[in-house]
Amino acid sequence: MRRIVRGHNQYMLKRYPFTTTTHHHHQLKTQPNKTQFTMANRANVSGAKSSTLSTLSTEDQFYTDIASKNVEPLWTVLNKMVPPKPNPSSVVTAWPYEDLRPVLMQSGIVVSAEEAERRVLMLVNPARQAPYTTDTIYAGLQLILPGETAPAHRHVAFALRFIVEGSRGFTAVEGQKLMMERGDVILTPSWHWHDHGSEGDGPMVWLDGLDLPVYRFLPVNFAENYEEARYPSELSDNSNWKLPWAPVQAVLDENKETETYARYDYKSGEHGKHLSKTISGQAERINAGATTKKVRETVSFVYHVYEGEGYSTIVSPEGKEEKLQWKGKDTFAVPAWSIISHTCTQECGSAYLFAVNDRPMVESLGLYKRQELK
Repeated sequence: MRRIVRGHNQYMLKRYPFTTTTHHHHQLKTQPNKTQFTMANRANVSGAKSSTLSTLSTEDQFYTDIASKNVEPLWTVLNKMVPPKPNPSSVVTAWPYEDLRPVLMQSGIVVSAEEAERRVLMLVNPARQAPYTTDTIYAGLQLILPGETAPAHRHVAFALRFIVEGSRGFTAVEGQKLMMERGDVILTPSWHWHDHGSEGDGPMVWLDGLDLPVYRFLPVNFAENYEEARYPSELSDNSNWKLPWAPVQAVLDENKETETYARYDYKSGEHGKHLSKTISGQAERINAGATTKKVRETVSFVYHVYEGEGYSTIVSPEGKEEKLQWKGKDTFAVPAWSIISHTCTQECGSAYLFAVNDRPMVESLGLYKRQELK
């Protein structure tokens, strides 16, 4: 039985009669079989070689002929289509805040919020290109300076925002003006008018999380600009689209003295489910000196360190282990099916992490799996 493999648009036989082969970096190398042939059976080998060359010619012609018909043979790429384990394209990546903040502030000099429409530094996974922070999540750091307005628009994509720095900034969503403080999560549901501004004395910075990568294979995302810079709005003190940090931390700390780790899953106040049908959020507490259990899920994450210091030990689906150091306001991405454990290196107190995840879409599609490892 011969198996056909494909590399650089060329199809090659993996095994020739009477030879052994190895396939490495898309090059086919053949080594003579060590079997010593007698003069009598060399004639048979010669005949077999002629047959093989004929077969090769036929196969090459077959693949050449079908190329113009917009079809390709599945059997040459079956392992890629149905791999033995999840195989995300994105990689573990960190964005230390102390490195990005100066650049972000400089962007406030280079371009205004009105000119940029959204003054954002996209967090681009080095194994992909924008809009991929993970394979399913887009993230970026957005800046608004005092007195600025990021003009009103609406779009199909869902967005959530975790406030990193500043106070007295606001996001107005469908007429509700929501004041933003550090640690708040602000939601912008699909096709809702929204604009951003600041009434404070310093910069406002937040982490944007959107489901933009989804629209690379469902190309139905688009936007519409409002006719004015601001959509008419009134101050709202109680909205389902604003989720303050204080109640979240209170839940995380309920059993702080007896449990070294806790996780909180954000839920929509409107229906008690995930924040959207595509992406959502979670928060975690790790006590000083504690290390969480090793867990992997078919879920990807964009983590942001609300508070504390420590490191995360992450093993990719391919088995590569990385130790990623972090501290307050840092952001890092973790691909799906990675083994994750967090360690808080503080001598006292706790570290708190927020994460954007793609759990809603993974669960809705029936693709969710979780493993706890020793």
